[in-house]
Formats: sequence, C-alpha cells, structure tokens
Amino acid sequence: MGMNSFQLLNGLTFAALLFVVASGFTLVFGLLRIVNLSHGALYLLGGYIGYSTATATGSFGLGMLAAMLGVAAVGLVLDQGLLRFVRGQELRQVLLSLGVALVLNDLALVIWGGDSFTVPTPELLFGAVPVLDTFYPKYRLFVLGMGVLVFVLLWLLLNHTRLGALIRAGVDDPEMVEASGVNIRRVFVLTFLLGCALAGLGGVMGGAFLALYPSADAEILVFSLAVVVIGGRGSLVGAAIGAVMVGLLNTMGQVWFPELAYFVIFGPMAALLAFRPLGLLGRAV
Repeated sequence: MGMNSFQLLNGLTFAALLFVVASGFTLVFGLLRIVNLSHGALYLLGGYIGYSTATATGSFGLGMLAAMLGVAAVGLVLDQGLLRFVRGQELRQVLLSLGVALVLNDLALVIWGGDSFTVPTPELLFGAVPVLDTFYPKYRLFVLGMGVLVFVLLWLLLNHTRLGALIRAGVDDPEMVEASGVNIRRVFVLTFLLGCALAGLGGVMGGAFLALYPSADAEILVFSLAVVVIGGRGSLVGAAIGAVMVGLLNTMGQVWFPELAYFVIFGPMAALLAFRPLGLLGRAV
C-alpha cells in the first residue's frame, strides 16, 4: 500500500509541474492563438538561469525570480521581434518557433555545456515527511503546493480582474475592445510574457528533481502539448485536469507498463479526441 501511495504522490507532483508549464502554454496557444513551440526551450532556459542564479547566490527564491524575469525578457524579444510578423499564420508560427527553440538550445549548449545539472534547493525543503502511509520528499510536496497556488492565482486573474476580462474580451472581439480605448496589443504582450514567465518558473521547479539536460525541453513540450490537447484549448480548468491525467498516467505507466509508457498516455488521448476533438473543456473558436 505504501508503494501505491508513493507513486500516486509522484504522479500528482509531476502533474503540478506539468500544469505550471502547460498553463503558460495554454495562455499563449489557447487564448492568444499563438503556436509557440519554443515553450519547451523557454522551460529549459529558465531552468539553467535559475540554476546559475541559485548556485551563485545560494538562494532558491532568487533563482526562481531570475528565471521568470529572464525568460519573460526573452519572450518579449520573441514576441515583438519575430512572432508579431506572423500573427494569424499558424504554419509560419510553428516553423519560426521551432527555429527559435533550436537556436536557444544551441546557445544553452554553448553556455552551460551538455552536462546534467540539478537546481540546488533550500535546506528547509531537504528530507521527507510522513504523508498517508509513506514518507515523501518535502521538495516534491512544495512543487505540488506551487502547482495549486499557480492555478488559484491564474483562475483569479482570468475570472476576477479587469485584466482577465480584457484578455477574454480581446480574444473574442479585439476590434471592439480597441475601439473602447484599450490598447489590446499591450494586453496580449503582457499575457504572452506571463506565459513565458511560467515556463521559466517550471524550469526551475523541474530542474530541482528532474534535472536539466539538453533534451529536457522536447520531453516537457510533448507532455505540455498532451495536457493542453486533453484539457481543451484555452481552458485553465481543462489544463489542470489534463495535467493530473497525464501526470498519473505517466507515473503509473512507467511502473506497470514500462515498455508501453508513452502508449499509456497517448493511446487514451487519441481515443478521447475521437469523441471530443476539442478536448474535455475546449470550445470552438
């Protein structure tokens, strides 16, 4: 029973990490209609920035802040310098963002090399505590708590603030919002930067227990795509449900069916899309 509880908690903590990363992806892809396939590279870059900052300062909190600000700055250059020229052209966005991902990966390889790194965590999060009928690492419980906190904050932002109302209105009818005197482009840029910052935050959180290595960006991007597709494009609650499903399926699949680990995730996803092409909570656009 203890092992089952441990694997359940592993699935939930991995789901929390996936939600932090995929929530940024669903903001950009689902709400802004921008197909940014460099999101995984931004995750990895954020992890490296957080690792360097935390190692130099000894502060995990500063590492998280530096990763979010650094990746948001890269996102600003990406959005204003490149993506704005292919707005509304999804195929070109795919090719452009894939090219950016390759460039960022090569730059990271030059700066940090090809070794595997682990972001240092504070002493407060060392060790394990009793949970259910097992002992579980404190840091993974911290990741779970961060995932819940990010969900609550994003839900409040999108549903109970003026900015959230502007984002939703701007997605449905940007011309009307612009006519009311609101600079909707600025709102969309801020939303894009928030999505990038969440990728950077996820990079630091994941880099502390999944490690950072050159191919980590592709792996997290595939999982994030699965979360968004299952949950439904543009749905925050759907992203949370999709993250839990993918996290649990991935963890349990590796334990019970290691040779079919990816099929355990993508097989049910294909079956779901056959009956619900827009995902669990997606809506037509």
